[in-house]
Amino acid sequence: MQPDGASNVIETVRAVLRDILGLSEARAAAFDDTTPLFGALPELDSMAVAGVLTELEDRLGILIDDDDIDADVLENFGALTRFAIAKALG
Repeated sequence: MQPDGASNVIETVRAVLRDILGLSEARAAAFDDTTPLFGALPELDSMAVAGVLTELEDRLGILIDDDDIDADVLENFGALTRFAIAKALG
């Protein structure tokens, strides 16, 4: 069971990935928990990661410390959304 507001956070993450990476609406909408991200999406290079994290901070009103981020957070869409939910609603 997801906490109240989780679906809004998930859609925000999806929108950030779409906007920062220049993905089509259909491509971003097809992301599910198992969709691989870093290393699988050519658009998501190290520079784009910084942009995604900064935009998540802005849109979700959260603070992401460098110590919060490791390869696991960006492994797939589910990991990134769980991280964002924990930061925004936790």
